[in-house]
Amino acid sequence: MPVAAGRFIEGVLLSILNNNLYAIYERHFPSGREKTCLETEAGYCYSYRALEEETARYAAALASLGVRKGDRVLVQVEKSPQAFFLYFGCIRAGAIYLPLNPAYRKHEMEYILSDAEPAVVVCREQSETEWKELAAARPLGSLVPQVETLDDSGGGSISEKAREHDGHFSTMACEPRDIAAIVYTSGTTGRPKGAMITHLNLSSNGQALHDFWRWRPTDVLIHAVPLFHVHGLFVACGCALMCGAKMIFLAKYEVRTVMRNLPRATVMMGVPTYYTRLLEQPDFTRETCRNMRLFISGSAPLLEQTFRDFEARTGFRLVDRYGMTETEANCSLPVEGGERIPGSVGVPLPGVTIRLVGEDGKEVRQGEVGEIEIKGDNVFAGYWRKPDETAASFTADGFFKSGDLGRIAPNGYLSIVGRSKDLIISGGLNVYPKEIESTIDEMQGVVESAVIGVPHPDFGEAVIAVVVKDSGANDLTEEKIIAELKKELANFKVPKRVFFASEIPRNTMGKVQKNLLRTNAEYASLFAAK
Repeated sequence: MPVAAGRFIEGVLLSILNNNLYAIYERHFPSGREKTCLETEAGYCYSYRALEEETARYAAALASLGVRKGDRVLVQVEKSPQAFFLYFGCIRAGAIYLPLNPAYRKHEMEYILSDAEPAVVVCREQSETEWKELAAARPLGSLVPQVETLDDSGGGSISEKAREHDGHFSTMACEPRDIAAIVYTSGTTGRPKGAMITHLNLSSNGQALHDFWRWRPTDVLIHAVPLFHVHGLFVACGCALMCGAKMIFLAKYEVRTVMRNLPRATVMMGVPTYYTRLLEQPDFTRETCRNMRLFISGSAPLLEQTFRDFEARTGFRLVDRYGMTETEANCSLPVEGGERIPGSVGVPLPGVTIRLVGEDGKEVRQGEVGEIEIKGDNVFAGYWRKPDETAASFTADGFFKSGDLGRIAPNGYLSIVGRSKDLIISGGLNVYPKEIESTIDEMQGVVESAVIGVPHPDFGEAVIAVVVKDSGANDLTEEKIIAELKKELANFKVPKRVFFASEIPRNTMGKVQKNLLRTNAEYASLFAAK
């Protein structure tokens, strides 16, 4: 047998046996690697062959920096094809990818740097000095990361290093339960927790969604969701790569850009806000959606009114789904063979088991409200370096306690009715009140605060704060609090309004009754349509 043929067969066998996420996706790439994988809004196209070669270059660049299997690579950059290649380069190198929202401020960056201890940080050029200062300030004996850059147009030091390599890299062999990514999600304690997501979590969920949503190689996805988020990085990309589909890769969601691309797409994913903004366009019609087969909504509750308005305008019933950072997608309304019902997130995906339990830990009867518990290969491995919180998040028989409250109808469809964890979802992004409250409470003149979410027609929920201040703190104003918060927190966490009150309602046990704040007519109707 010729040497070249022998190496080819050896490579194929290694790929088949390798449980690395990239190797699994690669098995589904089109045989003709010249097919377009990504197309940018500027018209630049990257084929599946380019995906192979570019991810190999980034993997080799990371290896040249000393990155080894299991090392963390923290990435805080804007969305670009090169950011996409960097993600899979990290996966191919066997490292752990750690995406960070570009909106995060120094206070948030510092904590995650200390907790995750990455070997490499890749940031925007405008953040390079700040990251290098944080790295240099690490305590003696701590890991000091190498800081590289990747700018909005795909340039930067990490891209320069990638170009030094030839486009060939042997994808690192991984086991199914090896960690592929750590995604930080703020906890009720106010400190972010790193959810450890495995190669099996990502591949199994990608396959389940691919099958359930009937993905086809001929599909064209409008990818307008961020890459630092589970929705855009794992769900959207995973579905497309599982069948070698094409993605129209938009740097951000801009409603007119999306509308221009809809006639040549077949699938769109987005948060409910994306759909409400489409409905605001007078020329968004059935004709605009003439080639579409599927609109998918996730990451935040989909209002029944949005569901009905979208169907009336386009003839399409949105496919709502239910997921979270720790589990990716759990449930979905059906694409075929079932009804799409507003207010419901559908049935569990293949391989996912869901049950509802009461406060006594026993399953509730059908139709009753209970806490949603989840089990399956999609469920994460635990919280990074937090064994106690991990143990507290799982039942003795291995179900993850979601903290969400739901009800299952006789047809098996799940509806989300509330959140026992005090989570706000604004524009598809998770906001944990405790983190904001802790920051407000440290301000001079503040006695205490309570942060809640109230209905918003565009974002689903808007963040507001109710503050009790000292009697002498006359100079403490709404504007001052918001300005101070913007220095410490990402903009999506900053309250849109701050109200002052003489006290915050509590029950006889001293627990803050946020339900009374949420139902306060003044707050609840703040953003109601006039």
